[in-house]
Amino acid sequence: MLYRAVFALILSFTFGLKTIALNNRIALILSVVFHPLILTSYLFALLFIFSPDLVGVSAFELPALGSLLLLLFLNTFIAPSLVVYYFQKMGIISTMHVDDLAERRLPYLACIIIYALATYLFGWQLQPISEMAPQISFILGGATVSLLVVTVVSLFWKISAHATGIGGTIGMITCLLMRNDEAQLLGPLIVTLLIAGWLLSARLHLNAHTPAQIFVGFLSGIMVSSLTVYFFF
Repeated sequence: MLYRAVFALILSFTFGLKTIALNNRIALILSVVFHPLILTSYLFALLFIFSPDLVGVSAFELPALGSLLLLLFLNTFIAPSLVVYYFQKMGIISTMHVDDLAERRLPYLACIIIYALATYLFGWQLQPISEMAPQISFILGGATVSLLVVTVVSLFWKISAHATGIGGTIGMITCLLMRNDEAQLLGPLIVTLLIAGWLLSARLHLNAHTPAQIFVGFLSGIMVSSLTVYFFF
């Protein structure tokens, strides 16, 4: 059940805290490599490789899969990253990390719009992807809702976007595994749990968030992705 995945994450989190001598550089690398926006591409890559049937891409040849993943990467990471970079150059935000709560609103709103457009693109405009693999737009829609939750909460409290992203990834993999009995996803789930422990430890080490902000973000990600699987898969 889902609570087992959460329990496993807690064990992973504790393991990460005790066994990794985090310094600022390692913590920063973890935060960048597993940035919330790029987690969407990682999730699609895992599903394309280990459970293509679940996302409707089993009929796609390898070059087509690569092109599709690249298109998703451009829409869900490169495009919003360029917008955030533009905001920094314009002086709207002080850093690309958007650590200041007051600076979060406009970049996050821009990311929501980009993700919503990507959801519409893959769900209704791109043929034959929208017909053969509507699951892609469902996942993108879930990611958009997660961004919306983070944005709304960020109006008054600094919820962890990293925790929301990794929580959503874990929730999606876990629920797909249980709902469809996909044993191939067990290995990726375990690896993702370990990464989550290290990533959330890194966010704490950098004093980017409090434990409460990380917990609420992680729980929000799990809830949104679980509901996505429940209603659309």
